[in-house]
Amino acid sequence: MTATSDEGEQLALLAGARPARPRRLAGADPVTDDRPVALVQVDTGLAHLDRPFEYAVPESMADGAEPGTRVKVRFAGQDLDGWVLERRDAAEHVGRLSALRRLVSPEAVLTPAVLDAARAVADRYAGTLGDVLRLAVPPRHARAEQALPTDPPEHPALPPHEPRAWAPYVAGPAFLTHLREGGAPAASVLALPAADPTAAWPALLAGAVRVAVEAGRGAVVVVPDHRDVVRVEAALVAALGAGRHTRLTADQGPQARYTAFLKARRGHTPVVVGTRAAAFAPVRDLGLVVWWDDGDDLLDEPRAPYPHVREVLLARAHREGAAVLAAGLTRSAAVADLVARDVLKALDAPRAVVRAAVPAVHVAGEGSDLERDPAVAAAHLPSVAWRAAKEALASGPVLVQVPRRGYLPSLTCQDCRRPARCRECSGPLGLPGPQGPPACRWCGRVETRFSCPACSGSRLRSSVVGARRTAEELGRAFPGVPVERSGAGTVLDEVGPGPRLVVATPGAEPVAPEGYAAALLLDAWALLDRPTLDAGEEALRRWCAAAALVRPASAGGRVVLAGAPTHVSVPAVEALVRWDPVWFADRELDERRELALPPTARLAALTGSRAAVGSALTELELPASASTLGPLPHGPERWRALVTVPVSDGPALARELAALRARASARKEPDPVTVRVDPRDPAS
Repeated sequence: MTATSDEGEQLALLAGARPARPRRLAGADPVTDDRPVALVQVDTGLAHLDRPFEYAVPESMADGAEPGTRVKVRFAGQDLDGWVLERRDAAEHVGRLSALRRLVSPEAVLTPAVLDAARAVADRYAGTLGDVLRLAVPPRHARAEQALPTDPPEHPALPPHEPRAWAPYVAGPAFLTHLREGGAPAASVLALPAADPTAAWPALLAGAVRVAVEAGRGAVVVVPDHRDVVRVEAALVAALGAGRHTRLTADQGPQARYTAFLKARRGHTPVVVGTRAAAFAPVRDLGLVVWWDDGDDLLDEPRAPYPHVREVLLARAHREGAAVLAAGLTRSAAVADLVARDVLKALDAPRAVVRAAVPAVHVAGEGSDLERDPAVAAAHLPSVAWRAAKEALASGPVLVQVPRRGYLPSLTCQDCRRPARCRECSGPLGLPGPQGPPACRWCGRVETRFSCPACSGSRLRSSVVGARRTAEELGRAFPGVPVERSGAGTVLDEVGPGPRLVVATPGAEPVAPEGYAAALLLDAWALLDRPTLDAGEEALRRWCAAAALVRPASAGGRVVLAGAPTHVSVPAVEALVRWDPVWFADRELDERRELALPPTARLAALTGSRAAVGSALTELELPASASTLGPLPHGPERWRALVTVPVSDGPALARELAALRARASARKEPDPVTVRVDPRDPAS
């Protein structure tokens, strides 16, 4: 593929080109004799131009414009960013080549391994290489590049460390031995709850990283959020000492993020830990990739081509010969599929060990057995939950998980229980605070005279109680007990060991150093009734995350699940009571296999106007195994179609979707179709 100073001439000459050696440039700077042709990936942002182009290398850039460096090139009359992918002795193009305009930096930050993984991710998700490279390599920061020494520092000897956290896992020693010998084992481990920092899940990950470092290799550890990063960093310092790891997250400033990236590239630190931004970290001699909590939606990239951290790290491990460790308190259907296909080996502790490590779980149904105390009844606490909290407060803090933030985020008609909706936009009505009328959560319209369209009732009731209202009600139900809130805006990392009530939304639960004495999981149905494919999986993941912070049953730890249906069997509830996420994941996987849904099939969601989606479906040359649903309405003036194929035909579907995007880009379609492969929830 070639490039000239004019894009039209450039594209016209692509066909039938023969090798030629560029000798002259339009400017004064001659072409170098040493590999005078640079193959450049130009960041055009256009799908139909997502391919490398040839440029001539001036003599002044002969030593600096090596593969992996950033350059500026002339393309279609403007200067664009580009990556040097390769240097060649001869060009395919027979005409004059445009020259590289400028060498942005001689730092080869795009390594061949990361480039290969980026290509694999782009192919997997029907994306463009340019989109993935923007995710993989942070923007250059010149000051950071100049301030960081080129040569890596000398590290002191590793401190003594005993991987206690791996002791309960029968196959754990075999995994570590294989890793220590330079092998590439791949495993999924279900971490045991533990309040002791030396046995908790961050120590489990750090123990595996320590073994990789002892073998002279590097590691990448990806966790969902910054609170997890802090906990893993503390465990890494205990296992490796200071200076052997660096943090890489998207919320770092430009200089800090680029410095962390360069530390990995220059070999200053063999270990990188961070959020999904760390998945492409160019660690030298990569020997281990780890990710925690596969089901967390923070591991899904919200920018095109929307890859999951799991797929990025698996692609890197495959190309760099690294070991794989997928860890979590629960197992997602995607990881269960990898285990079923023997891509990952299950490293699960024996059932007796699991039962000894987890708290006792009790289920209390919604609206049944409410305590007669008016304050407790107002707090929506069944008597079993109130008694559990009252008894537990004598020995430590009590965690209260509330599925929604706010005051009363959801209201229904008092008489017929129909959800209360806005008369203007049909959005849900909620109560933002203790004073004032309800208001629409979408458009903000205040509702002063509610009238139910179904029964003409004028009274409202709460269907879900928010964290703020719950904290108020619990304060009245347990007078004299401190109440702390952790949620959006104020997330606590840790709470003290004394008696207190901690009200938190899912994912914002702080850690108690000695473990919580009890946990109350309120409004369980609010998580179960979410209209998403993974509602049950997500509910179990959230509940286990909170329950894992509670002391084991042998130490008096109790968990009360309130608001779950008691008249029917709910698999997620059963899995929590038995603490058996493997059974639930396998059951979920079997159901998805029957319905031909990911991860047992490849699914693509095409979203746009009705005409655009219909045209795209007509244009696609789908495999014979493909099945199509839609187009169906998907919001105001938006339509969606779903295309599913067996996993074996996934690459063919991705190629056809990429070609569809390229054709739409070349035609400059005013109403393009958005393509997502294996979205987290096809209906969202």
